[in-house]
Amino acid sequence: MWSEVIEGKLGKIAAFLAMMGEEVAQSTSFIKEIRKDGYLYIIGRVGSMEPQKVVAAIETAAKNQGIIDHGVYREAHALYHAIIESLHGIGRGDTSLGSIMRTVGLTFAVVRGKPYPSEEEGEWIAVALYGTIGAPIKGSEHEVLGMGINHI
Repeated sequence: MWSEVIEGKLGKIAAFLAMMGEEVAQSTSFIKEIRKDGYLYIIGRVGSMEPQKVVAAIETAAKNQGIIDHGVYREAHALYHAIIESLHGIGRGDTSLGSIMRTVGLTFAVVRGKPYPSEEEGEWIAVALYGTIGAPIKGSEHEVLGMGINHI
């Protein structure tokens, strides 16, 4: 069932994982399918009024869980750009948070793999963010979804 939905769709996998969060672990058929296709992934949560804390949380999780090799600059660089692109998505083009009185509560997913059939295309990395953004007042937030994809 899942193979037709996700075939070659790195961003779709990341967005689904971010939106479903830990609940996706219950969908063993989905997890089996993405693993069978050679994708690596992590799911985590972060909340902050500072974008650098969001970046740091995602980078740290990706390094600690083996999604990227922290000793290889191009891998960290590709992840960084995918994170920044996803932050632009949730911030409607602006990555500022606390300085303009916004806070976020996000689930993130990082997915690494080869979405193209040709080996020459190499590996890619996708970062999806799903959650809420708004004034730091409970009940003043709204949903957001952002995604960034970069080649490694």
